[in-house]
Amino acid sequence: MKDLLKELTLARGVPGYEEEVRRIMDREIKKNGARVVVDGTGSIFGEREGSSPSPRILLAGHLDEVGFMVTEIDKSGMLYFTPLGGWWSQVLLSQRVTVLTEKKAFTGVIGSKPPHLLTTEERNKVYPMREMYIDVGAKDEDQVKKWGIRVGDPVIPICPFEILPDHDTILAKALDNRLGCYLALEVLRRLKEEDHPNTVIAGATVQEEVGLRGAATAPHVVEPDVAFALDVGIAQDGPGAKRNKPHLGGGPLITFLDATMIPNTGLRNLVLETAEEFQIPFQVDTMMGGGTDAGRFHLFDKGVPSLVVGTAARYIHSHISMISKKDVELTVKLLVEVIKKLDRPTTQSFTRFTENA
Repeated sequence: MKDLLKELTLARGVPGYEEEVRRIMDREIKKNGARVVVDGTGSIFGEREGSSPSPRILLAGHLDEVGFMVTEIDKSGMLYFTPLGGWWSQVLLSQRVTVLTEKKAFTGVIGSKPPHLLTTEERNKVYPMREMYIDVGAKDEDQVKKWGIRVGDPVIPICPFEILPDHDTILAKALDNRLGCYLALEVLRRLKEEDHPNTVIAGATVQEEVGLRGAATAPHVVEPDVAFALDVGIAQDGPGAKRNKPHLGGGPLITFLDATMIPNTGLRNLVLETAEEFQIPFQVDTMMGGGTDAGRFHLFDKGVPSLVVGTAARYIHSHISMISKKDVELTVKLLVEVIKKLDRPTTQSFTRFTENA
């Protein structure tokens, strides 16, 4: 887990600029002996047929992480930017970033005033993102352009990968959603040694953070009968946290409700029953402040039974986040056992609504 997840999180891939991550996925899919499938937007999957060509089970993380794009180069050499994905401006000041050009990467810092220069009014307000800039150490606009930095270049947060002293907590950037990429690859790898009565298509979409865009195109290529969005949920285990809220170490996180989807209850119940059968602890998430690729998957064609499965994560949509290694391992185990049950009669039962009318 450590080496692959580290490589995935350190890769630089904001929405629309996911190539570094896609290359890793391509390599690992081929290493696992699966057939590579791509769509026209850059989403990538590995297809493995089990004992039957159908049903087709989609497991999808997303390649992109939240980041920025250069929108203006000031005469002073400072770079103004716009967010790619959802950010809270208060987490940005003085953070290090990478400005990625076609030929070279430049380290910069999001500029901030020292406290000595702040007025009382400035101290008591949130600094707006539109006024922030990135300092790459250039003397002026001409030097920035000589270095090859242009409007439109992607900007990526910087954070190292580290396993903390409890030997369980993983700290890194882009766990939203390189975790989903890792889960898809690891489940695909383990299914080499398992019988499964279906065909699995495991990989990741593009541009989830800016409107679930790859999730709108990918189903036309992979044609799923069942879909799992593999993503992180928000850990709510800080000081003063309420009981029974998602937390690190509590097992896989299964989403019962978000702003884009109410899951298919038949599929949801099968996952819960499987977790109980194999004594896998799990957590339930309900959140109306966001959504995942499943919000698009379940609307494909005549409708695709879909569910969001992943782990809780702290501090997402910032430069840094945390997950539990134990949660990751249990999520892989749960997904493998569920997939082994998804034969054609089972998946067809998820949409037999007239029988229960």
